[in-house]
Amino acid sequence: MPARGAAERGYQAVMAYQVTEVQKALKGADYPMDGSQLADLAKSNGAPDDLVDTLRQVPQVDGPNGVMKHLSGELGGSTSDN
Repeated sequence: MPARGAAERGYQAVMAYQVTEVQKALKGADYPMDGSQLADLAKSNGAPDDLVDTLRQVPQVDGPNGVMKHLSGELGGSTSDN
């Protein structure tokens, strides 16, 4: 069974996420949140297990920019709003 996520999008890196994928996973977040809370929310929002596991490693953050900062090496695409 192929892994979901990065492999489906054609990335060679196993842990590459689209910004929109992370935003969708964290819809409804009530910051500040720690990695465990982020992971639980992402799982309830239907995020793939690899993203849930990665979010679990994030320290407490005060908002979505903090999440993106910690995931910046694992994102595919732009983190810019433009």
